[in-house]
Amino acid sequence: MIEQLQDLQSAAGATFEAIADTQVPVSFGNDAAAIQAAQAGVALCDRSHWGRILVSDDDRLRFLHNQSTNDFQQLKPGQSCDTVFVTSTARTIDLATAYVTEDAVLLIVSPNRRQSLMEWLDRYIFFADKVQLQDVTSESAAFSLIGPKSDALLEKLGLSAMIGQPYATHQLVQLADVEVRVAVGSGLATPGYTIVVPASKAATVWSNILQAGAVPLGDRAWEQLRIQQGRPAPDRELTDDYNPLEAGLWQTISFEKGCYIGQETIARLNTYKGVKQYLWGIRLSAPAQPGSVITVEDEKVGKLTSYTQTEGDHFGLGYIRAKAGGAGLKVKVEETTGVVVDVPFLRRGQESGVGGQG
Repeated sequence: MIEQLQDLQSAAGATFEAIADTQVPVSFGNDAAAIQAAQAGVALCDRSHWGRILVSDDDRLRFLHNQSTNDFQQLKPGQSCDTVFVTSTARTIDLATAYVTEDAVLLIVSPNRRQSLMEWLDRYIFFADKVQLQDVTSESAAFSLIGPKSDALLEKLGLSAMIGQPYATHQLVQLADVEVRVAVGSGLATPGYTIVVPASKAATVWSNILQAGAVPLGDRAWEQLRIQQGRPAPDRELTDDYNPLEAGLWQTISFEKGCYIGQETIARLNTYKGVKQYLWGIRLSAPAQPGSVITVEDEKVGKLTSYTQTEGDHFGLGYIRAKAGGAGLKVKVEETTGVVVDVPFLRRGQESGVGGQG
């Protein structure tokens, strides 16, 4: 089971910390090499602590269509979408990826949102609805291949049929005599794949991927990449203070579909150009504390939400008032100077060419 996977990871030098009541490999003692692999080769990240919720029965697509921002009614088995769950006033709850199969939808959700999303979704299932929810996190493991050489590794594993498929395409395949679900998309803006594996076979599949040439990457390095690329996270960029347009998640929103929770607010913001702040990357001159005020010439223009230290560099994410400016804007985060930069995961409009690979 998962214990076998963790034993294997421990033997490879992994150190563990508890995240969402699960022991997670935060580092393999190779963070710099793992990030280099994700940028120029291929890294393997264990995302088994992320939640996996199975939504089944006849009304599953209609139900999810009505509960989140993307258009589920047009999806066929083997297709997927990134979608945002929001409150009735369009405040962000979580960014999720949904894999549509023949008889269900598998949602991959953030580790610290699994239980609350199960409870939140359950509240909206009414007596006549044919919808079943099941938390299948403990029954499976989830890995991400991250990096430009992911295709070459997939070919080495005998999975070349997935190469070149559209983003979020997924299918069941055999990997080391194990049936796994492989989906296009790493969870970041970097090219890659997500692999969902039965828990009992997780150690076998992990070993085979490493033997094929992937470099193990811990959660600490994942967090660094997340911040550098701009993927918003719950309790940081996704909170009751922000909506998905401000969070740069325009690619997850259908502006054509009918009513859903939070739709009126999102439609009004889009129609009347009402987005007053946006999420940006900030290249910093020194360390800074999340929650710090961002200023321009002593005027408060936003707030820092995440920070990471990279090789000789400091980087953060923060919300900045639209009127203050965008890329190239010089700011201060408390006493630390910084420059606002674009990050590849985010979009700030329907026509923008950048966006996440969920």
